[in-house]
Amino acid sequence: MNWIYRLEQKYSRFAIRGLIKYIVIAAAFIFVVVNLSLKLALIVYDMLTLNRDMILQGQVWRLITFIFIPPGSSIFVIFALYILYIFGSSLENIWGSFRFNLYYFIGVLSAIISAFIAGSASNVYLNLSIFLAFAYLYPDFKLLLFFIIPVKVKYLAWFNVFFVVLTVIFDSIENKIAAVLSLSNFIIFFGGDLWKKQIYPKASGFISVYSKKRKRRKFKVITPPKKIEFVHKCRECGKTSREFPNMFFGYCKICGSDYEYCQEHINNHKHTT
Repeated sequence: MNWIYRLEQKYSRFAIRGLIKYIVIAAAFIFVVVNLSLKLALIVYDMLTLNRDMILQGQVWRLITFIFIPPGSSIFVIFALYILYIFGSSLENIWGSFRFNLYYFIGVLSAIISAFIAGSASNVYLNLSIFLAFAYLYPDFKLLLFFIIPVKVKYLAWFNVFFVVLTVIFDSIENKIAAVLSLSNFIIFFGGDLWKKQIYPKASGFISVYSKKRKRRKFKVITPPKKIEFVHKCRECGKTSREFPNMFFGYCKICGSDYEYCQEHINNHKHTT
């Protein structure tokens, strides 16, 4: 996506490195605080939630503080925050800090828009968008469900998409709007790729089959464009993803997103700042 590349070239220096780490630490701290007493929990959550009426009354901090609300109140929050950190930091290693910041804050903006339309919103779908991005890039990564059952994240991702669909059909208007807008950052980043790999080839194949059955009518068969190969190259050793297709390539958090390194050198090279 050229527009993301141009933004990255101009504003990458403003990216927050380790963004997900700060979010998880803040959420963990709030989780500890609210568990000190039920009364305190009600006060804290009431002050942090994304509520349109309160924002219009001057409580503008809610535009940011809602992202720090823990995903639940049970002990499983620790596991959820750990997974959020693993997925978020992995995306940052792949994309670089700027692109991950852009992806996350598009999701934040979507939540804010849904709150101003419906009256309120939460960070549930914002965190879900991180999970969906990770599942798209690493579909065969396995999680231990209930700490016992290994499950590939692509199956959990489909389950979450099904959850979003059910929300759109049956839930309240607030949650419907939040669910629809929650996928905006995922669609912006991956929509074009999904179209080229999944939707467009199938649609072209359908047109081709249909034209053969209806010989009297002539249809123009649309063929998918040639796939453009994007090659990753390690700045340290020169290895490329074309020579080593199974090797992981990523950006160094310290050097920024200008240079790529292979899995052997991403944590073992002379940093460039």
